[in-house]
Amino acid sequence: MNIIDITRANDTSIDVYVSCSEPQLRHYRDPEGGVFIAESCKVIGRALDGGMKPESVLVSAAVFDKEEVASLLARAGDVPVYRAPSDVMEKITGYHLTGGILCSMTRPELHVASSILDASAPRSRIAVLENIVNPTNVGAVFRSAAAFNIDAVLLTEGTCDPLERRAMRVGMGTMFQLPWTFIGKEDVCGTLRSLGYKTAALALVDDSLTLDNPVLKDEPRLAVLIGNEGNGLTEETISGADYKVIIPMSHEVDSLNAAAASAVAFWELAGRP
Repeated sequence: MNIIDITRANDTSIDVYVSCSEPQLRHYRDPEGGVFIAESCKVIGRALDGGMKPESVLVSAAVFDKEEVASLLARAGDVPVYRAPSDVMEKITGYHLTGGILCSMTRPELHVASSILDASAPRSRIAVLENIVNPTNVGAVFRSAAAFNIDAVLLTEGTCDPLERRAMRVGMGTMFQLPWTFIGKEDVCGTLRSLGYKTAALALVDDSLTLDNPVLKDEPRLAVLIGNEGNGLTEETISGADYKVIIPMSHEVDSLNAAAASAVAFWELAGRP
């Protein structure tokens, strides 16, 4: 194990943890690709389980000898392990937020949607996120997708990167348990139809079916479309969908936010016994 003790928060050897914004991390080695920062033992462990490649680790001396941390460090292999006192760690990231450990990892090369959704793959229920920009919502949708048997997640180009730290933290690293990729923003429904899926758009329109309609469960391959936090799905996506779907509600509430709506939809269409 290559342990390097850090005594200052502005030590240039840990710039990737301190000075880089999310866009800078994504383009850290352009044109050869970027990195992402995973935080907490849970997220880092799931990233390693998902085959992600560590590049370095930043860990607080306060947790360095804990069994769970030691196990992760052993799994990370021969990469630099930067060890910092608690007060320095708090200046860098906030100790309580990270659980005292962060890991810089190589960004994975994303597959094209057609390879993830090959007709031979048993992916009967997938989620599609259109222009969801809040990383908290993206993380929550992934967490619900993993919990309720969604087989894959597709994201339009306007959607937040699931490998942003906040998304990974809220999602508890579940983006490393599901296949996912970005798709083009043009003709989402047409793209999905060409891959053998019927589409169900969560939308408040007059001809919507209720979420518990049996016809939805009878579809062998169904894509659940979830839209932007403020504006929902685009008109083009709604008009191109095979089904428009609403979640029945009471007390004159007509909608839920993207994270809550996705959890209800996934449970009804994929996770419910």
